[in-house]
Amino acid sequence: MSRFDGRAADQGSYRDRRSEGAFGGGTRAFAPPSRADADAAAAAAELDGLPRFEKNFYVEVPSVAGMTADEVEAYRRRREITVDGHDVPKPVCDFRDVGFPEYVLQEITKAGFVEPTPIQSQGWPMALKGRDLIGIAETGSGKTLAYLLPAIVHVNAQPILAPGDGPIVLVLAPTRELAVQIQQETTKFGASSKIKSTCIYGGVPKGPQVRDLQKGVEIVIATPGRLIDMIESHHTNLRRVTYLVLDEADRMLDMGFEPQIKKIVSQIRPDRQTLYWSATWPKEVEQLARNFLFDPYKVIIGSEELKANHAICQYVEILSESQKYNKLVNLLEDIMDGSRILIFMDTKKGCDQITRQLRMDGWPALSIHGDKSQAERDWVLSEFKSGKSPIMTATDVAARGLDVKDVKYVINYDFPGSLEDYVHRIGRTGRAGATGTAYTFFTAANARFAKDLINILVEAGQKVSPELANMGRGAPPPSLV
Repeated sequence: MSRFDGRAADQGSYRDRRSEGAFGGGTRAFAPPSRADADAAAAAAELDGLPRFEKNFYVEVPSVAGMTADEVEAYRRRREITVDGHDVPKPVCDFRDVGFPEYVLQEITKAGFVEPTPIQSQGWPMALKGRDLIGIAETGSGKTLAYLLPAIVHVNAQPILAPGDGPIVLVLAPTRELAVQIQQETTKFGASSKIKSTCIYGGVPKGPQVRDLQKGVEIVIATPGRLIDMIESHHTNLRRVTYLVLDEADRMLDMGFEPQIKKIVSQIRPDRQTLYWSATWPKEVEQLARNFLFDPYKVIIGSEELKANHAICQYVEILSESQKYNKLVNLLEDIMDGSRILIFMDTKKGCDQITRQLRMDGWPALSIHGDKSQAERDWVLSEFKSGKSPIMTATDVAARGLDVKDVKYVINYDFPGSLEDYVHRIGRTGRAGATGTAYTFFTAANARFAKDLINILVEAGQKVSPELANMGRGAPPPSLV
């Protein structure tokens, strides 16, 4: 019994997919054999009895079908969309062109969206066709709905859950914060379909999560470690998963989750649909995609090269370590207008020290980092979101997945350890069509990043100070008192 009068099932079976190889023409490559691999092989053998499932729900409407090749090319060029793959569908210009059911369109209307973002315009037809998809788009691009709304359509086309069934849709995310944000969107947009979802992550008691899983949920959003714990404890299984999302794959690799991801994916039927999202496309991210994807579409918004959101004004000031705190206070005095201000530090200790100092000096600041309990982190985020504490200091735990409306300013008190983290940090502002401002304190110790930072500033049309330009050319940093 289906939740939705779907179209004919995709005739390709997982057996076909398994024999033909994966993305790029290879076979799925996993770690050397182990007990876990033996368990995974046994689980894979059990897939032979699973029924086929529906995953192609896209019907091109006449207004889209009527677009000429020149019109499609012009639209993609204007919105900085690059595509790769065979039989790539044309982009959609309007929400009603996608062919979403009325219940999905009602949620879009309720949310007040005007038009699809570039990643949604091209990503929705790709995802609804049931093919694997690689999406490369900067943070704040609207990618969550690019995979979530097709996921809702997918769930509603599958047989309803039976007792003991695991989820139909699995979304893997690198951090608790991102997982929670995704579930909030899932709850909002899945409400009209009565789709049940839950969020599985560490740092909190397992009880409520176990109860959700045992009751049965169609969509699970999870961090890899806690999900494996739930699977090994037999609180859930992945036999029903037919729609898999890896969100912020680059960040998951940075955090060392590759073994866990491979272990999870090895337990999911090979004819699943996989959507693989990343803000950057280094070799490690591409290699992981080769393991997990079959004949994927690829859509890039902007460029594969690292770049910052053009809606953000970026200011970089060269100063010494000892000058930072006074500069921060002076800056807060200039910009503090009740807007939310997010300040990034490198270490948990530094985060707490600066927060204490700010509070002693009368500034309404709170901090968030990995050593805080989940309850404390949730409270800090709620105080920040509500504006009760408009200044929040954070380590990079908040750099990805933190979606707080109206963050007007980001301050990099410490320059991060990579340009990718710089772009993701400042991307906490300038979201959803808004503008924002990022201030960065840059010291002599950061000189090795000067050249690449200049490239990011120039690409975004930002001013480069003479001092930073000199550092980028390899000149000794200025003498700072």
